[in-house]
Amino acid sequence: MQKTLASIIITNYNYGTFLSEAIESALNQSYQPTEVIVVDDGSTDNSQQIIASYGEKIVPVLKDNGGQASAFNAGFAISCGEVICFLDSDDVLLLSGIERAVKILRDDPDAVKVHWPLRVIDVNSNLLEKLDCEGILPEGNLYNEQLKYGLEGHTFPPTSGNVWLRSYLEKILPMPETNYRLNAESYLGFLAPFSGSIRRINEYQSLYRIHGHNGTNKRTYRWRLSHYYYEEKVLREYLHKQGIKVKDAFEYREDSCHKYLQRMVELGKELGSLIAQGQNYILVDMDELGHHQLLENCKAIPFLEKEGVYWGPPSEDTIAIKEFERLHREGASFIVFAWPAFWWLDYYAEFVRYLHARFRCLLENERLVVFDLHTLG
Repeated sequence: MQKTLASIIITNYNYGTFLSEAIESALNQSYQPTEVIVVDDGSTDNSQQIIASYGEKIVPVLKDNGGQASAFNAGFAISCGEVICFLDSDDVLLLSGIERAVKILRDDPDAVKVHWPLRVIDVNSNLLEKLDCEGILPEGNLYNEQLKYGLEGHTFPPTSGNVWLRSYLEKILPMPETNYRLNAESYLGFLAPFSGSIRRINEYQSLYRIHGHNGTNKRTYRWRLSHYYYEEKVLREYLHKQGIKVKDAFEYREDSCHKYLQRMVELGKELGSLIAQGQNYILVDMDELGHHQLLENCKAIPFLEKEGVYWGPPSEDTIAIKEFERLHREGASFIVFAWPAFWWLDYYAEFVRYLHARFRCLLENERLVVFDLHTLG
């Protein structure tokens, strides 16, 4: 009996620094036969030279820049596998990932997808003490949940945490490209329960790299909310074409992403009345306000930070002051404390006294405390 061919489609744009590690992880899978397709979306760095160095070990697709959805479409169009994994070029696939997913999809004829949590790594591939989507990934027949709650019918991981059945992807691809330059895996995820069941692997099978340049964290919450409404429209149109009846409105749970996005947009408006475009600010939020920006053209600098990534709270006030002064010298114009980190105001009392003694506090309410670093207190 012929074994199932698996296709690993690596999509890349200017991630030459990480690309070889992604390719090697795909080539070295414990499962065979596997084809590795690398789609370069018009990179201007050394990515295409790296791709060429692998010769016939991989299938290269070199295209003009069109965004993540266009890269998905291009890679899938030339793939031959009955099982498909899209791998972001800054991530890494564990050697057992495809083997475990293929077995599940082969043994469960109703399954169209397998997903798993991801272990977070830093820019140097060091493992961090964090799992993305740990303990929250569902499995089974999720049709009714998806129909009732729309986009939030079930939680699914980012791109590199999913393996798909080709017969499902053939129903929905090619996908819209203009509005999915980023976050293309969302389109695949929220439609999946209408074609079959979802299966889960509890142990992480890929590594998700945080490096300060990940695509979605450059977008604002205003954009994310607008994109949410666009995706709801896409879902409704799909259901209509499938002859699936849907209520006038999807339901939103109290802790829904929709309501959270609305709160973040309002928070951005409040902060935007104090911070002009082009002004970078230190954000003390315990990494709780998500992966998007509150303000347009204003970078939020996590605190503490290392290489642009949140690194946890300081061990003591002197560390907080030292790191604050470094960021201030590097151009931070404000420091903003958001409510998830309000405990700092008591715990790091010396640091807070330092700020009050030197800078003017512009705002203090139940959501935000903001200091203007241009002015003396």
